[in-house]
Amino acid sequence: MGRIISLYGVIAGVTVAVLMRIAMTLFPEGGTAGMVAGFSSMIIALSFVFVGIKRYRDVELGGVIRFWQALGVGFGIAAIASLFYVAAWELYLYFTNYTFMDDYTRIALEQAQKSGKSASEIARLAQEMDGYKALYANPFSRMAVTLMEISPVAFVMPVISATLLRNTGFMPAKT
Repeated sequence: MGRIISLYGVIAGVTVAVLMRIAMTLFPEGGTAGMVAGFSSMIIALSFVFVGIKRYRDVELGGVIRFWQALGVGFGIAAIASLFYVAAWELYLYFTNYTFMDDYTRIALEQAQKSGKSASEIARLAQEMDGYKALYANPFSRMAVTLMEISPVAFVMPVISATLLRNTGFMPAKT
């Protein structure tokens, strides 16, 4: 089981890290398109949770797996992928001299000005962004925030996969 979790966790982790970098290159200003690309990359990468559980069920267990056992394998794979996601983000920040929050704040304030927000609304936004900068300056809180980005997908994919794959009739092993 540990071999399957490690293998598919690393595959999912490398996939999410590479796709995150591609999404950031394609959508440097973020926005809705960047968010869609980011969550799509998480879903694509975490599809390896399903593949890993199915492989474990079909090869190691002879085609039968209990829900809780499948869920454990799925969460193990998702946890490794999530750690890769956080590590990839930290590496990105390191190689860009931790300028992300400054750039993000600048873009948010520019967009607020372009949309015609009042000076008081812009000042309130600037104060809010300063709070985020302070939170982001602490590496532990920054890593926790980054982990929270992937956690909804990393929770849902194992649950869906375990629910589907506990049924021996669902995509049975080829003999």
